[in-house]
Amino acid sequence: MNGRYTRRNPPSPVITDSGVDHVRLAYHYLDDGDLDGYGSLLHAGSLGSDLEAPRVDGTRHHITRIVAEGDCVVAMGRLAPQQRDFVDVFTLSDEGMLRACRRYYSTLPR
Repeated sequence: MNGRYTRRNPPSPVITDSGVDHVRLAYHYLDDGDLDGYGSLLHAGSLGSDLEAPRVDGTRHHITRIVAEGDCVVAMGRLAPQQRDFVDVFTLSDEGMLRACRRYYSTLPR
């Protein structure tokens, strides 16, 4: 397909599944304060600011759902003790490493 909006081939399901595992590990490392462990999940060519997860001492990520397709992993959950819902949208590298992440917060009170 030629054109302005051509897409690359989607990664294999193995790469997507690996990315889901990396997302789960990322929250584990962040909750434990293990920034070296978190850094080991990042793609070498990623921009640091795209993957700097907000870190507040004592914050825990309670993941309620993960949805993945191709090079995209979406994690939904709740931050404790802040009691704030969030959605993180991760982009994976061709190897299943974390390339970028964008976080969205709920504006509705629970």
